[in-house]
Amino acid sequence: MANPYRSSEGLSARPVLTGSADEVQLRIDPVHADLDDEILSLQSQVSQLKNVAQEIESEAKYQNDLVSDLQRLLSNAEAGVKNGMKKLNRTVTQHRSNHILQVIVFGLMCFAVVYMWTKVWRR
Repeated sequence: MANPYRSSEGLSARPVLTGSADEVQLRIDPVHADLDDEILSLQSQVSQLKNVAQEIESEAKYQNDLVSDLQRLLSNAEAGVKNGMKKLNRTVTQHRSNHILQVIVFGLMCFAVVYMWTKVWRR
């Protein structure tokens, strides 16, 4: 009976029955494969995985730095908007008071002009 974990290349992975899920068990068939080639292939794959892991780590660090900068920028913008709203509220309140004063002065001037006009025409 043939072994189900053997491949024609001489290297096969078999399912992990015990242990953690991140373990990989390999069986190398010395009859059909060159052990040195398999080891070199595995070493190159490990080095490639290490390079990928370093790239992922540097990208994650860059993304974290970017998020931190954006959060700081957002908090600065929020503080600037709050200060701007306070100034705007003060300006609106001041202009509203000035506007009411201008309406009152205009009304008094109109009343004075009408009063003077009626005094002049009565004579």
